[in-house]
Amino acid sequence: MASADRFRDSTQIQLPVGTLEGIREELEDRFTVTIRREGEHVRIIGSPVEIKDAGDFLAMNGVTFA
Repeated sequence: MASADRFRDSTQIQLPVGTLEGIREELEDRFTVTIRREGEHVRIIGSPVEIKDAGDFLAMNGVTFA
């Protein structure tokens, strides 16, 4: 059975606040994701397929994450 952590990792990306400056609007336009600010972090939430594609988009725009 898949662990909850693994599922969570495939459905969200967490980044420091300010990371999406200049690309947030395009990210929201291109992908079906929810972006929430949570204190000092921004959480991008979506389906595993959308998160993978959004992660690729972020990487192409110089955003790195674990």
